[in-house]
Amino acid sequence: MTAHTDHQAHGASAAGAGESGYDEDRDATDPYDIGTGDDYDEGRVYHVSGQDWDEVVGAAATDERAGDERLIVNMGPQHPSTHGVLRLVLTLDGETVTEIRPVIGYLHTGIEKNMEFRTWTQGTTFCTRMDYLAPLFNETVFCLATEKLLGIESEIPERASVIRVLMMELNRISSHLMAIGTFGMELGATTVFLYGLREREKTLDLFELITGLRMNHAFVRPGGVAQDLPAGAIERLRDFLDVMPRQLSEIRALLDAAPVYLARTKNIAVLDVTGCMALGVTGPILRAAGLPWDLRKSQPYCGYETYDFDVPTQQTADVYGRYIVRMDEIDQSLRIVRQCLDRLGGRRQGDEPVMIRDAKIGWPARLALGPDGMGNSPDHIAHIMSQSMEALIHHFKLVTEGFRVPAGQTYAAVESPRGELGCHAVSEGGTRPFRVHFRDPSFTNLQAVSAMCEGGMLADVIAAVASIDPVMGGVDR
Repeated sequence: MTAHTDHQAHGASAAGAGESGYDEDRDATDPYDIGTGDDYDEGRVYHVSGQDWDEVVGAAATDERAGDERLIVNMGPQHPSTHGVLRLVLTLDGETVTEIRPVIGYLHTGIEKNMEFRTWTQGTTFCTRMDYLAPLFNETVFCLATEKLLGIESEIPERASVIRVLMMELNRISSHLMAIGTFGMELGATTVFLYGLREREKTLDLFELITGLRMNHAFVRPGGVAQDLPAGAIERLRDFLDVMPRQLSEIRALLDAAPVYLARTKNIAVLDVTGCMALGVTGPILRAAGLPWDLRKSQPYCGYETYDFDVPTQQTADVYGRYIVRMDEIDQSLRIVRQCLDRLGGRRQGDEPVMIRDAKIGWPARLALGPDGMGNSPDHIAHIMSQSMEALIHHFKLVTEGFRVPAGQTYAAVESPRGELGCHAVSEGGTRPFRVHFRDPSFTNLQAVSAMCEGGMLADVIAAVASIDPVMGGVDR
């Protein structure tokens, strides 16, 4: 809890500005405008302090409804319950939350703007870092939008689509395990946190085996995926499927029968279907309110309509229901992963392409490591160099300049672990996006904090935020 009083220093700097003679153009209604003058060559200068604490406290002080125990506190942006850098300004009457204001903007990365200065293929290396717990969903939705603009949706190899589904469902499992593990820790169940991260490590090991990285993979690319599954991956994935159900039952046993956990989650932070629809809330929060809205079923992509799985729902619309939905979704993801392995297991690696055959778009996807385990193998380089000079020149231009995308705009969406993740991509016909904007579910779902928490107890704010499972990297893009 902090109270900022740095406005005095700000006022002193403004007074100093007047004495030096450069406040003649100052806008008296703008507290950040310190005018222009001989000391500044850039024109109008703004001193942005971002300190709104006095305004918040002053507004509360003039509220006629304020009681004797009215208290205004800051929660965050360093509080462990926020999973990042979310600031919550709470107005309390005793231990009852009468008003809550979520404040974002502490983790702005400029990812969307940076993507305008990179090729379409390089864009995946940026957007994968938004929701860092679900990087493969970020990559896939951007590539789906790019492929829509290119008009090549029907040309994506089937094996590439199956691998995309496989990786996304593994990513859904890892994301939900992190959500449930940290959720338990915030309510005092530290053992659940250890169990959740222990099982998540198994999925990250699979990511490292298949893509070479634990996160921020840039594995999904326009036209397909970077490379096929490596040798031994199918066997490792089947071992994973054999172990996970038993491990998940241990987590359920720790939480489902714990009276303290049930008391902290049942009938807490209730948000029904009407509230979800009004605020644009999607994902487990919406399905815990009883609406089976899942883009994998309602607006299928990557061939999801050919997989057999259910959409878990609950009717409680509370924190406990969101936990149950996430656990049930892990079970359904394991079910989908098993179907992916059945489709991939009967085919030998290299028999089918994992990248579009159009050489003007698809990057080489049959990569081979050199003896140092890092660079390309001599055989792989010899294969590229042995082609015609025209093919070699085109390969060089494809990597350095990128491919051109026809002018237009489109929207693609996938069902991420937190809800609808959308990508609005605009092209001017060049090798780089003109504009890329993402509809991140964490950003939208955070609007529900006030509806969930106002009128409840201070301790329930922790459970409410944890049940939303926001990732601030996706909020501040």
